[in-house]
Amino acid sequence: MTEYSGSSSQSDRGDVPRGNLAGLIKYARFDLISGFLVFLIALPLSLSVALAYGYPPVVGVFTSIIGGLMATFISNAELAIKGPAAGLIVIAAGCVMDFGGDGIVGGFTDIDQAAYQAALAVGVAAGVLQILFGVFRAGALGSFFPSSVVHGMLAAIGVIIMIKMFPLTLGVSVKGTPTDLVMNAPEILSSFDLEIAAVGVVSLAIMFLWPLLKKVKSVKRLGAVPAPLVVLMVAIPLALALDLNAAHTNPVTLTEEPSEQLTEVRVSEEEKAEADPDALIHVPAFGETFSALAFPDFSALAQMKAWKWVILFALIGTIESMLSAKAVDIMDPWKRKTNLDRDNLAIGVANTTCAFVGAPPMISVIVRSTANTHAGARTRFSNMYHGVYLLIFVALLPVVVGLIPIAALTAMLIYTGSRLAAPRHFLHAYRIGTEQLVLFATTAIAVIATNLLYGILIGIATKLLIHIINGVPIRSLFKPYVDAEKTDENTYTIRAKHSAVFSNWIALRYQIEMLGLQQNCHVIVDLSGTHLIDHDVMARLHEIEQEFTQQGLRFEVVGLDDHRPFSEHPHAIHKKVSASRSNIPA
Repeated sequence: MTEYSGSSSQSDRGDVPRGNLAGLIKYARFDLISGFLVFLIALPLSLSVALAYGYPPVVGVFTSIIGGLMATFISNAELAIKGPAAGLIVIAAGCVMDFGGDGIVGGFTDIDQAAYQAALAVGVAAGVLQILFGVFRAGALGSFFPSSVVHGMLAAIGVIIMIKMFPLTLGVSVKGTPTDLVMNAPEILSSFDLEIAAVGVVSLAIMFLWPLLKKVKSVKRLGAVPAPLVVLMVAIPLALALDLNAAHTNPVTLTEEPSEQLTEVRVSEEEKAEADPDALIHVPAFGETFSALAFPDFSALAQMKAWKWVILFALIGTIESMLSAKAVDIMDPWKRKTNLDRDNLAIGVANTTCAFVGAPPMISVIVRSTANTHAGARTRFSNMYHGVYLLIFVALLPVVVGLIPIAALTAMLIYTGSRLAAPRHFLHAYRIGTEQLVLFATTAIAVIATNLLYGILIGIATKLLIHIINGVPIRSLFKPYVDAEKTDENTYTIRAKHSAVFSNWIALRYQIEMLGLQQNCHVIVDLSGTHLIDHDVMARLHEIEQEFTQQGLRFEVVGLDDHRPFSEHPHAIHKKVSASRSNIPA
């Protein structure tokens, strides 16, 4: 694989790959190879994420296919890969469970099927809402949500994924909240299935240890092979050797009485022989791949609870996708910029299509996009090719998919969850400022203890409270006080007063983009009249500075001499101090 450092020399020569007809032909050899490498990673990840959603696993592949074949031609994101993402697991699984299903536990029953089809109706409505986000250029709304709150939410999702998936990796089928599962961990651990646990533990070891090979010089190239692919290469033969097709997860029931202990439901050998095996993925036979397609039950939208999930799907999915797209743009060697409104439109159209045919929602997925970039992709057609490879594979080789152990997929999800909740995220928040760690941890704990919606609201409320404690005038929390004047022929000066914080940032950003980027003028932002500038505004001002630089424009932030940062981080909160204390070092 070829990795690019992202030097500016390519852009300087004007040799910037574009996903147009000429690019389709000129860069085909690069995009075909990178698309194939992404396909190898996307296959197991798409199956595992759909499984965790409570959907039939194979439909996760349909999402990646639609993302590749449809979103490619609507979005201008050159290196982003579309597919089902772990970050939406809590929403999707929560929606399915709210309608009575839990397909990941104990097999896929008629009740699970009904809940799944209700969730598809929610997906259609959410997809339409995402289309409207794109049409009405609502991409800027993603800037309202504080970054520490978003990252705290993702960390909580990571913890929940690990807690939920670990029993299944050991062959234990159990329902319950994350708190229930943690409190009853000894009983769950004692109920493991030896054969399934062997596959699960080996898969876990590979997921966590294989990436370390990249640090060993003698086997560095071997470490470049994607860990999920190695898991499949080991887990499938191991499952065959252990005759996992005849194995079953051990169902465990959490008793409703708090005083009683966890009890195991024992299944007789006769019952096991009659039951369908649930240690491996269920897929249609050859020639019947698309019989797995299902259609939404729109009667579910008559229930008020459905619309809570519609909003969560659309809002959180859009925010996650925009964050991923922006991260991929940073990695892009040619520094091409994704039009987020156009990308939201692509996500909305593709998600509506997915839900109509039984597939889970998609976003721009960061892991596969990173692999795509490192594999040497040039244009967005690498996303299309990865979808084509997946289509060919599931159509012609479904028997191979049917050999994949569920324990191997849940092991992949545990690894993904550990990445979302890695200690480095807590450390990063702390380095920005103690208050950012408080926000991060508060949101994470609130999401785990309550639910996603309440957790986010608690996180936002906490940040507003911190600002009020630090003296931000309440009247300026949501209403910006901004003046602009033209100081010379090609320069505007924008003066902000009272505060520049996440909740009033959108209006300030609009002024900067309208006067600067749209009119091709230089911009000076004067913050001397503000009492406080929060971390999110400091970080986004830095992002805008990069945009101006790419267009050959000057962007300058002034007026911070009387402000003291909360930490040494360049994007830390800056709070104004009195004149007598203005020279106090930070």
